[in-house]
Amino acid sequence: MTDTQAAQDSRRKIILSGIQPTGTFTLGNYLGAVKNWRHLQESYDCYYFVADLHALTVYNEPEKRRRQSREAFALLLACGLDPKESLVFIQSHVPAHAQMGWMLSCLSPFGDLTRMTQFKDKSAKHPEDINAGLFTYPALMAGDILLYQTDYVPVGADQKQHLEFTRDVAERFNRVYGEVFRLPEGYYPKEGARVKSLQEPTAKMSKSDTNAKATIYILDDEKTILKKFRSAVTDSESEVAFREGKDGVNNLMTIYAAVTGKNMDEITAEFAGKGYGDFKTAVGTVVANELRPIREKYAELLADKEYLDAAIREGAERASAIAERTLAKAKRKMGLA
Repeated sequence: MTDTQAAQDSRRKIILSGIQPTGTFTLGNYLGAVKNWRHLQESYDCYYFVADLHALTVYNEPEKRRRQSREAFALLLACGLDPKESLVFIQSHVPAHAQMGWMLSCLSPFGDLTRMTQFKDKSAKHPEDINAGLFTYPALMAGDILLYQTDYVPVGADQKQHLEFTRDVAERFNRVYGEVFRLPEGYYPKEGARVKSLQEPTAKMSKSDTNAKATIYILDDEKTILKKFRSAVTDSESEVAFREGKDGVNNLMTIYAAVTGKNMDEITAEFAGKGYGDFKTAVGTVVANELRPIREKYAELLADKEYLDAAIREGAERASAIAERTLAKAKRKMGLA
């Protein structure tokens, strides 16, 4: 093994992920993914960004977009990301993303882009605004990942195709112009809780749900959380048990397990002989207690404008320093510098 190989093997691996600034996280987002992000800081170099350039594919009021990007950044910190341990930044504050996105779009075959399922899905949802940004979205996403020589990208089922696209583009660039990019791999953590709607427990909990009682947001206050859980759909039985046909109860048990760390047998024993009313209140209480520190930290961050401005600025400066190195190398290879 060469000294270079040894150094590469011993370095901390890089994990990168981004979120769009389109409103607050749901309990499903938090328990399914975000809660685990702060623990990854202990073992990986973690890069998390607010993907405001990606959000441009759907129109939003400029001031609202600016505010939401700032709030999303604050929410990442409130959820436990430490800007001293992790790199946290807003995408558009690092110009290299847009430049790399264009460069990689020129290596993205039209046929590959037309096959992207998210383009098809979003086009169906917004037929009045099928724009070029939506079509070339995967090239920008590839740029986001490759700029930082990322090792791992946390991916769900709906993102695997984008990661494969990124690897294909990176391989094509390395083959045509010369070696620049590390090929990222998917990061598949221990599966987070799959949280369902409180009113339609066969469907995923979603921020776009029109039923206000169906979704818990991590910034909901304690009274709202308890009220939503008390109105959660269960069944005509009264036994707290995890089994087929009890979708509503299964969902509540999944949430309770994710927050408390208890298994299903322990939860069944804890609530033996008790009704659904007691169980719903207990689930609502542990969730409210879990989310209270996040809500309080978030309010504290937004109130401290000087600190938040400095954290956003420093994150952008650190990200730019890393991204510009990769961008400069890629531009030289392409004959742009």
